[in-house]
Amino acid sequence: MNSNLIHQEITFSDNNHACALYGDLNKNLQILEKSSGVTINTRGTNLRITGAPHDVELITALLNQLYELIGKGYPVYSSDFAFGLRILESTPKARLDRIFLDKVYVTTQNRVVSPKTKNQKTYIDAIRNNDIVFGIGPAGTGKTYLAVAMAVSALTSGQVRSIILARPAVEAGEKLGFLPGDLAQKVNPYLRPLHDALNDLLGPDKSIDLIEQDVIEIAPLAFMRGRTLSNAFIILDEAQNTTREQMKMFLTRIGFDSRAVITGDTTQVDLPVKTHSGLVQARKILSDIEGIKFCSFTKEDVVRHPLVQKIINAYEKM
Repeated sequence: MNSNLIHQEITFSDNNHACALYGDLNKNLQILEKSSGVTINTRGTNLRITGAPHDVELITALLNQLYELIGKGYPVYSSDFAFGLRILESTPKARLDRIFLDKVYVTTQNRVVSPKTKNQKTYIDAIRNNDIVFGIGPAGTGKTYLAVAMAVSALTSGQVRSIILARPAVEAGEKLGFLPGDLAQKVNPYLRPLHDALNDLLGPDKSIDLIEQDVIEIAPLAFMRGRTLSNAFIILDEAQNTTREQMKMFLTRIGFDSRAVITGDTTQVDLPVKTHSGLVQARKILSDIEGIKFCSFTKEDVVRHPLVQKIINAYEKM
C-alpha cells in the first residue's frame, strides 16, 4: 500500500442532504473519484476519502461546501462537482456559495441558472452594474447563454420592455450558397443558437408567444441600422464577425433605459481576409470608458461537455 496516501472521514448530520450530495447510486461521488484519483467509501452519512494529501484536502473541502449549499436550498447538479473542483483547484479558499447561489433565472424546468466559474460571476455582476458589457472568450464559456438569461430575468421583472437579440449573418468558413424561402427563412439558420437559448429558458411555447408579440426580437445585425433601441435588453452575439463600421453602428443604436451585452470569440473570426474585426477594435478603443466593462473568459470557464475543454487545449498546442 502506498505510504503517501492519507484518509479523511466526514460525517454529515442530515441523511436527506447527504443522499442528494451523493447522487443516485452514488453517481456524484463516482465522478469525483474518476476526476481526482481519490477513493470514496460510504456508510450512511459517513464518508471515508483516501488518496494523496492534496487531493483528499481538495475533495473534502468541495464536499463540505456542496453539502452546505444543499442545506441552503441550492439544487446541486452533477456538473457542479466538476465546476466546483475546478474553482477550488485554482483558488483553494474560494467560497462556492458566493458563486453558485447567485441565481440569475429559474427555467420552466425549475433548473436554476447561476454562474459556475469566478469569471462567470464577474460577468453577471458586470451586466448588473454597467450599461454596456463585452464578454470575450472561447466557445462553451456561457457568454451568450448567461446574457440571454439576464435579459429574460430583466424582462420578467419589468426592468425592460423588450429583448433584442442580434447576430451578424456571416458564414462560418462555409459557402452555404442559395438559401430558399423568404428573408426570415434565409437568415434563420444564423439566429438558431439564440432561439435555442430562449427555448431552454422560457420553453418553446412562451418563447414563440413573446416573439409573435414583438416583445422579443431576433434579427440579423443589419436590421439594427437607423433604429434607436430604448428600454430594451440588447444582445449582439458572435460580435467577432462584425466589421468596425457594424460595431460602431450597433453601439450607437442604444437608447435610454437600455443595456447591451456584446459577446464573441476573437479566435474564431469568419470575416473575409484583410477585414478587421469590430470586436477586436472595440476592445482597444473603448476599454477606458466608464460604464463599459470588458469581461474575459478562458478555457477554464468552459461549461459544456468535459471534452470541449480538452479540444480547446489540443487546438492551442498546434
